[in-house]
Amino acid sequence: MSAGGLRPNRSMPASVIIPVLAYRDVREAVEWLCRAFGFTERLRIGDHRAQLAFGEGAVVVAAGRGDATHPAGPGHSVMVRVADVDAHYRRARDAGARIVGAPSDYPYGERQYTAEDLGGHLWTFSQSTADVSPEVWGGVLLDDGT
Repeated sequence: MSAGGLRPNRSMPASVIIPVLAYRDVREAVEWLCRAFGFTERLRIGDHRAQLAFGEGAVVVAAGRGDATHPAGPGHSVMVRVADVDAHYRRARDAGARIVGAPSDYPYGERQYTAEDLGGHLWTFSQSTADVSPEVWGGVLLDDGT
């Protein structure tokens, strides 16, 4: 287990809280964020998603509107890694969070659920269930942090 009791997974950044920012053009955003702010591209997932690292931190760049004023809602969310996603799901549900997606298992070694908070912000809570090489499910690991 890694810091905080979380299982390591090569398909996920080690960070516990991970902002997810939407951009119209993921590749353009990745190149710009790396050039301008000094991020390093850690993982590429097709042309629709990428993980960027900055020291101990991480951010996910995802395909989307990239416009927080878009009538369909904000172009961002937050991912939080937890040790027990099912217990966390029950707590959030019982506290009145609007569940957008119930806990589900994914081929990249994560079990996740998504909820909306009282301000309309989306939160995805994720538990690593296996250490899965990104190449197994179609990702490309560019920087393993070593």
